[in-house]
Amino acid sequence: MQFLGAIRGFFLGCGLLRTIFKGRCYNVLIHGYFLLNTEKVLLRVENLKTYFPVHGGILRRKVGEIRAVDGVSFEIEAGKTVGLVGESGSGKTTVGRTILKLVQATSGSVYFEGREILGLSESEFRPLRRSMQMIFQDPFGSLNPRMTIGAIVGEALEIHFRNFSKSERRDRVASLLQQVGLQPEMMRRYPHEFSGGQRQRIGIARALAVRPRFIVCDESVSALDVSVQAQIINLLMDLQEEYGIAYLFIAHDLAVVEHLSDYVLVMKDGIIVESAPAEAIYNDPHHEYTKTLLAAVPQLT
Repeated sequence: MQFLGAIRGFFLGCGLLRTIFKGRCYNVLIHGYFLLNTEKVLLRVENLKTYFPVHGGILRRKVGEIRAVDGVSFEIEAGKTVGLVGESGSGKTTVGRTILKLVQATSGSVYFEGREILGLSESEFRPLRRSMQMIFQDPFGSLNPRMTIGAIVGEALEIHFRNFSKSERRDRVASLLQQVGLQPEMMRRYPHEFSGGQRQRIGIARALAVRPRFIVCDESVSALDVSVQAQIINLLMDLQEEYGIAYLFIAHDLAVVEHLSDYVLVMKDGIIVESAPAEAIYNDPHHEYTKTLLAAVPQLT
């Protein structure tokens, strides 16, 4: 009872909780409660469901549905990282896109800074897009090949900071490129002139342009070489420390998630099957699916 009385916040969603209280590890098989400070919770997702209809027959009537996200719940504190891992097709990306209203939710709630956002119209939600951004998986496909890097990074400034002059936008773009390790004079180049790692840095600069508080990183390093992955992860960690950004870091590789995440959610078939602080989930996994994912991580001998 003393342990339960010490809980100030809770982590919603079905799954196994492991947390530490007074130096001891507790396993609690109740809907995934976490020791979160509710005063610092930036994003809260409650029973989120996203279903896609399946049509068939001559009249293309609905004959079924794909439950891409089926009752997902979690919280993210300001300045923290929650890793969302699972195999391809588990629903990870759909979670991120639904939170940002790029995909319509079937039901559930998403609260950002205490405000429910799924029920907002596009015009009502548009001001919040400054605070909620996404780094996409494909560093080339997410960049318009007909636009210069300066135009790509500066486009958000034209939309959300209309009071900026042309020179102010140019200076801001130059500063952003420097922050992600690129030279300001590169803003005149086009996406095809950059390597994969450089393109991903451009995607990060674009997300940072509007000074967000929350970023969805959707498999943002999976298409990169291992050495470049390390550079991008270090960059994300440095930016988080400097600006206090919260991340939802989506990946299928538990080894990558380990270095960045404070908490880890393991997702399978649209459902979170296990949730725990990062250290606990790597040292003492409970669900068989989590053990399978960990066993698949290459080991150096």
